Amino acid sequence: MHRRSMRTAVVGLAAVAALTLAACGSKSTDSGSTTSAGGGGASNSASPSGSTAAGSGGALAINPEVQIDIDGKEVPAATGTTAESSAKPGGVTCAPGTAIAMAGALTGANAALGLNILYGAKVALDEHNKANPNCQVEIKQFDTEGDPQKATQVAPQIVGDSSVIGLLGPAFSGETKATGPIFNQAGLLSLTASATNPALTTNGWTNFFRGLANDAVQGPAVAKYMVNTLGYKKVCVVQDNSDYGAGLAEEIKTGLGSVADTSCAAEVKTGDKDFTATVQLVNGAAPDAVFYAGYYAEAAPFVQQLRDAGVTATFVSADGTNDPQFVSQAGGAAKDAILSCPCGPAPEEFAKTYEALNGQAPGVYSTEGYDLTTIMLKGIDSGVKDRAGLVEYVKGYSGQGLAREYKWDDKGELASSLVWIYKVG
Repeated sequence: MHRRSMRTAVVGLAAVAALTLAACGSKSTDSGSTTSAGGGGASNSASPSGSTAAGSGGALAINPEVQIDIDGKEVPAATGTTAESSAKPGGVTCAPGTAIAMAGALTGANAALGLNILYGAKVALDEHNKANPNCQVEIKQFDTEGDPQKATQVAPQIVGDSSVIGLLGPAFSGETKATGPIFNQAGLLSLTASATNPALTTNGWTNFFRGLANDAVQGPAVAKYMVNTLGYKKVCVVQDNSDYGAGLAEEIKTGLGSVADTSCAAEVKTGDKDFTATVQLVNGAAPDAVFYAGYYAEAAPFVQQLRDAGVTATFVSADGTNDPQFVSQAGGAAKDAILSCPCGPAPEEFAKTYEALNGQAPGVYSTEGYDLTTIMLKGIDSGVKDRAGLVEYVKGYSGQGLAREYKWDDKGELASSLVWIYKVG
């Protein structure tokens, strides 16, 4: 799910709609370790883009279906546009040891999501450093395990490293909420590729920017798509107890209105593996669909247990589940699941580059990891030398990326954001 340094200076988006998301692996990374731009680290076991996922899922893969707006209506994918690339030779010189940091789950049950982002960032760094020998930027990796408590222990290490002038992350909403005040006080750019809880941009943080649509966009968009396009009349909404799951579930239920059946609404806990009570509740309601707001580590056994109990309702979930690990772990039970994501599919050339560098195909948030790192590198190449300068650069930034156009409003939200619908098949 990662890309190799590209041989061209720009990457076309024409292949976006045709490429499937593919497997991402789990790689163990030490907190605070430094990786040079070209370093691929330990080898990863994963499926190439569009190929068979590991496990009993057979040839199942997560395939992009359609891009939608907040009203759930189809929006054609952009074609013929060119994305900003970090490979453009700038002839720039920067201070030795200049670094950015990446913070997110690099180990643990949901590590694949964080690793996708990290590996995307590595492609951008590899491109940049090969094109700019006098400006070698490092990435320092900080493993939060996706745990807000662990993240608050890691955050002081990041802000205390004077070489770090920008942060890619945090990755999850809960850890972002917990560490936001620390990064804001330090004036360190926090550019997240994946944290979607809408409340994160309401805290008055002047350093925080979200690189994708939040759940106040994703929730209504997916809810209206389920009702108006898929024609569901009854949906059971099940959520985990994370900040991400709670926020997304609320947006989905609001968007579904009366279609959300309150008699089968349920909450589970992150880490749960036995969903017997919830499965019985859903089975008794006989819904058209079950929407799960949470991560793939729980979504996989949940959908397995639903199918084992004879529940045939369509399984629908969002970006926390939209990872090849869901297919790998759920096996055949994942078939026909519908998964949304405010992330964009990987263009073909990028996917080839990513896989050559990282030994696996791109996954969810890989393109965002590349795009947001590229933006920071462009800032450094423009002459930015400190944290305050990089924050100001991003505030005024406007440019086309692999996944979308990036331009932020005064709250740190994208000026324009869309959602993709994927299907397992």
